[in-house]
Amino acid sequence: MPDDISTDCVIEDDRWETAGLEALAGRAVTAALRWHDIGGEVVVMGCDDARIAALNADFRGKPRATNVLSWPSVEHLPHEPGARPELPDEEELGDIAIAYETCEAEARAQDKPFDDHVTHLLVHATLHLLGYDHLNDADAETMESAERSILSALNIPDPYQEKV
Repeated sequence: MPDDISTDCVIEDDRWETAGLEALAGRAVTAALRWHDIGGEVVVMGCDDARIAALNADFRGKPRATNVLSWPSVEHLPHEPGARPELPDEEELGDIAIAYETCEAEARAQDKPFDDHVTHLLVHATLHLLGYDHLNDADAETMESAERSILSALNIPDPYQEKV
């Protein structure tokens, strides 16, 4: 059984309160960590596009809104392309920021339930905190495979499956 799992939410945009970010974050982070059989603490900030654009500019040099950002607490060790990363041995795993307007627009454009899309993005960001990435095709496939498996356990359809 994994160690304790804790998700702390910081709500900067009231729409996230109405959307139930605290429950969505708890569900997504818990599922991702249980899938890896580890515990840990993740802080999730629900913000708007303006705030995430500022964070994206500050930390990534990209002055535009994005759906989700993550900041791992540790620098992850390099691994072979496609291999699962070595999991961090830390209680505090890192921080996530998620932008309301971008998530809402993406869910609408992709014809997906908002809650499913947000849960997927939070699972994705949690995997980044654990050392996963998608900088090359092999790592992207490993990360997407983990996402599919975790989301399936939550009864959320494969977010990468093309609609016909």
